Amino acid sequence: MGRPGRGWRGGWTVLMWVAAVCLVLTDGRRSRQPRCPVGCTCTKDNALCENVRSVPHTFPSDVVSLSFVKSGFNEISGASFVHTPNLQLLLFTANSLDLIDEDAFMGLAHLEYLSLAYNNLETLPKDVFRGMDALTKVDLRGNNLICDCKLKWLVEWIHHTNATLDQIYCSGPPIHQGKKINDLLPHSFDCITTEFASYQLLRFESISVETFTFGNEQYVVFAQPFAGTCNFLEWDHVEMTFRTYDTIQSTSTVVCKPMVIDNQLFVIVAQLFGGSHIYKRDSSANKFIKIQDIDILRIRKPNDIETFVIDGESFFVIADSSKAGSTTVYKWNGIGFYSHQSLHPWYRDTDVEYLEISNKPHLILSSSSQRPVVYQWNRSQKKFDRRTDIPDMEDVFSIKHFRVKGELFICLTRYIGDSRVMRWDGAMFKEVQTFPSRGSMVFQPVSVGKWQYAILGSDYSLTQVYQWDAKRGQFVPSQELSIQAPRGFSVVSVDNRVFLLASSFKGKTQIYEHLMIDLSD
Repeated sequence: MGRPGRGWRGGWTVLMWVAAVCLVLTDGRRSRQPRCPVGCTCTKDNALCENVRSVPHTFPSDVVSLSFVKSGFNEISGASFVHTPNLQLLLFTANSLDLIDEDAFMGLAHLEYLSLAYNNLETLPKDVFRGMDALTKVDLRGNNLICDCKLKWLVEWIHHTNATLDQIYCSGPPIHQGKKINDLLPHSFDCITTEFASYQLLRFESISVETFTFGNEQYVVFAQPFAGTCNFLEWDHVEMTFRTYDTIQSTSTVVCKPMVIDNQLFVIVAQLFGGSHIYKRDSSANKFIKIQDIDILRIRKPNDIETFVIDGESFFVIADSSKAGSTTVYKWNGIGFYSHQSLHPWYRDTDVEYLEISNKPHLILSSSSQRPVVYQWNRSQKKFDRRTDIPDMEDVFSIKHFRVKGELFICLTRYIGDSRVMRWDGAMFKEVQTFPSRGSMVFQPVSVGKWQYAILGSDYSLTQVYQWDAKRGQFVPSQELSIQAPRGFSVVSVDNRVFLLASSFKGKTQIYEHLMIDLSD
């Protein structure tokens, strides 16, 4: 009986010892609670820090109000307050802050009042108030906030938050300087910019590029003068690249011009030697078949081809750059193409552009020997009549047109001298802008959605991309592209993506993707 009694008394002793140890540990934990950091003054539930060099990471657990005044730090790093999750009020006053991390206030789910007043702030990171759903007041007065795209998110947040803000003003940029941020709207910011980014390199030289739609698919065709082919590409929806579709063998090819008539695909192939020809896509044989030759006595040295439709009838015109030939209009008669009209003989035409001026069909021919000549369609005669020329613009290599808000403009390319943009004023073309263009053989306007560009290529310098500025009514520099001896540009849209195709006479043909970049992100 004595042995069990002694065991019980020993167990009681152990229990008492464990309880004593737990009491000591508990008291120890209580005694090791965070004390008020050096440089700060703490009361029951408040802490004030002045002239501290960084944000302290530990405060007494009952602190719910924290203030920083005239601190010696200029950055609030991420997760600075994760150890004080119960804060309800946080103030930074009369500091000089250069950077606030987007996660600086992470974990402050109970914060109700935040003051960043008079801290020389120029911007705030996007979503810096994320997760702070208890906020009722934010004070941003006395800063130098620049209301640019980086601060667009704040305007959006102001319009959606339940927290109130005092009136704060923009210190810049000029468009918003002096305005109240509270009065701005998200659409007050134009934050979408664009660029052409290199996407695919094609290992061949080319002198022209054309894009077209056939059978609900998008295609591209390059004229390759050295290989002597028309090289057709199609978009691979799986691999997301352009791949070879077919070729037309030719010699000294300068233009491969596609033309779709009644769901039939024709290709006019212009050659410097051996004459020019017309091919048709044979769907049953799945290949191109030559159906017609072009009169070599009329077209001796083709340089450009334009296709167009007038009153439901299909035409194409070839600009002839020889002194013995003549720029000629051809018409489709249901079976083939026949010569419809000869224009501008003996003038070495280098380019032809079809466009409508005041809703009437016109052609503009550029020539190496005289000013560009404008022809107007005579509906009764069903032919083009010479109308006028463009003064003071000798030696224009090519002319391409574009429209902005219904107004008609043309880009005139000059190899020597300045290339120009001109606007139709209702009676004549008048100069809008000039561009230094030594060595230029292409000044191509291209449109992508709401954006209008003009791309100026040169044999001696980088290709310059200009973007139309609606407020100035002019093009402004946008980007430079490295393309050797560019000769033509074209845009194709496929799978909700837009690509710029750039032919190169002395280097690799290149494909760029048109990207939209949101500067507010």
